[in-house]
Amino acid sequence: MPARLAMLGALYFVQGLPFGFQAKALPLLLRESGTTLTAIGWAGALAAPWALKALWAPLVDRFGSPRIGRRRSWILPVQALLVVAMGLAAALVDQGPLGALLALIFAMNLLSATQDIAVDGLAVDLLKPHELGPGNASQIVGFKLGMEVSGGLLVWASDRIGWSGLFIACAALTAAVWLAVLLLLRESPPASTETAPPRNARDFLTELRRALTLPGTAWLLAVVATYKIGESLVDAMFKPFLLDAGMSRGEIGLSIGTVAGLFSIAGSLLGAVSARRLGLTRSLLLIGALRVVPLAGIWALAALSGAPATAPDPTWVLVVASAEHLAGGALTTVMFALMMSRVDRRIAATHFTLLASVEVIGKSPGSWLSGAMADAVGYPPVFALGAALSLAWLALMAFARGPLSAPATLADVPKGLNQP
Repeated sequence: MPARLAMLGALYFVQGLPFGFQAKALPLLLRESGTTLTAIGWAGALAAPWALKALWAPLVDRFGSPRIGRRRSWILPVQALLVVAMGLAAALVDQGPLGALLALIFAMNLLSATQDIAVDGLAVDLLKPHELGPGNASQIVGFKLGMEVSGGLLVWASDRIGWSGLFIACAALTAAVWLAVLLLLRESPPASTETAPPRNARDFLTELRRALTLPGTAWLLAVVATYKIGESLVDAMFKPFLLDAGMSRGEIGLSIGTVAGLFSIAGSLLGAVSARRLGLTRSLLLIGALRVVPLAGIWALAALSGAPATAPDPTWVLVVASAEHLAGGALTTVMFALMMSRVDRRIAATHFTLLASVEVIGKSPGSWLSGAMADAVGYPPVFALGAALSLAWLALMAFARGPLSAPATLADVPKGLNQP
């Protein structure tokens, strides 16, 4: 298991590099080049492949070389192209046209999202039922570390190595993982028809339709789509609230960006332990209940700060932010483990990608609408609504626990995946 987890973590680390640069470093680069704030906001569309990857997931799932490996057939060439794109970005970032650099960043996101499809399928192929919690923790932690390296550590180092040095370092790290996949990763052929891929497109579509109509699927989609709505509503407005209340950008970055980020990684590890010892649905209920506490704490900070807002005690900000990131990281790990436990292994990459897309689509409205709501009614009601929605999700999860704890059918779900 340690070797499998290390490989999955490394693959997700590579995927986190472009995404971290996109989310954290690109706004700084664009602002330095004189780009307007409006244009910087629209630059977020460069990450669109992560939301749309379900459109080409069936191709990744359906085609592959048995000799090279069903998943390695995609991972190896995609990573090689990612190294090339990073190398070109290193050559263009200082003197080349900005449009060409943005096109390369879009290409990196496209390649990383495509690899994500193949790696999700690989994870389902490799992980045993009792390894789903640790497996998803290794993936989430790997992805977050990749984001911190490209969007944090290498940005700090860019004062010395420049933006081109940042891309060269990312390319070197990606090339190292590519070499590890080439030399160390071996895929075993399917041992039974349970995990063998469909023989043709018609069989594939039949399998996908069957997977999406199994008993319990509606409950699964409901809990996956709603578990982050309240949390995203709060998270989107917490930093603006602190800034408006008088905290400095440095204080906010230290409390939420650095320290709370480390607690998020710790939460991912905690979620893996909980999933292994308590089971998936029981862990979701317990961690979901604990998550409500720091969300309510954020509401209390806003409510007690008055109007106009006064800066809350930095110690309490650190406490509630860290606790919220700890619970959120743990909940994400367990939820993704539950999603993985319910996929059809014959079309694992497509099935899991569809569930992941539902997760992204479900939590996005909370973030999109939070600003307009805060303008209309202020921060405290928005935070109160976020905590209330998270509490309401617990009721939904309580009803869904039964259907999600049992296999869809004894023939369709791999033995041992019905963890309580």
